[in-house]
Amino acid sequence: MNAEFTALHRGGSGEPLVLIHGFTDTWRSWELVLPALERDHDVLAPTLPGHAGGPGLPGQFDESSLVDSIEAAMDEAGFETAQVAGNSLGGFVALQLAERGRASSVVALAPAGGWLGDGGLSDELSEYFRTLRQMVAAAVPHIDAIVSSPEGRRQATQLIVENYEHIPAELIAHQVRGVSSCDAADRMIDLGREIDWSLDPEKVECPVRIVWGTSDRILPWPSAAERFRAAGFPHADWILLDDVGHCPQLDVPVETAGLIAWRESPGRP
Repeated sequence: MNAEFTALHRGGSGEPLVLIHGFTDTWRSWELVLPALERDHDVLAPTLPGHAGGPGLPGQFDESSLVDSIEAAMDEAGFETAQVAGNSLGGFVALQLAERGRASSVVALAPAGGWLGDGGLSDELSEYFRTLRQMVAAAVPHIDAIVSSPEGRRQATQLIVENYEHIPAELIAHQVRGVSSCDAADRMIDLGREIDWSLDPEKVECPVRIVWGTSDRILPWPSAAERFRAAGFPHADWILLDDVGHCPQLDVPVETAGLIAWRESPGRP
């Protein structure tokens, strides 16, 4: 394992809060929001199985494996329940935790699984992820030089954020290396094509907030959210962020920290 990748982050004090990153990412996706969140929360940010620094995928890998891993991390941390925030794949896992009664609230940032159709990852999205990893692998040997200029930092972040100037070059380089080092990516893409990404909103009794950037290039608004909007989570508190991309925690960290540190409990209408 590369020494720069670690299995989890734990910090702060207060109410338990679990942060779940997206596909091919690492826990450091949350780095820019941690200072604000850790003032009032005991934050646990694990790296998902199969991702750089995280545990390996289990032999019997299925649609429950990731949420099982997060539950185990919560048990180890002593969290019976927690506020949960997740981005993309992590947003879907956060909603799975809510189904299981382990979340006191959920903030899902552009959660996966909200597209219409037969359920699985589309050919287009699957090919996008495979092509992205090939491009990233070619860039990794040169990443320090790439992120040394504003133009390079824009190029390296253009698919995930609209606002990049405040993101440290070292963090951008880490993110790129993390994508390349996600050894289980192909296996996870294959599974993502097979499962139907189903959730049962009736089992989710905690407050849910769904946040989407209107400039998301990976899971575009509103098409990638239609299932959640139409039938999945009509009771959710919906927040749209203009001119924000797929990873609001990197794009607009101050605003995102405020949205995650959500204390209201609107419940169902």
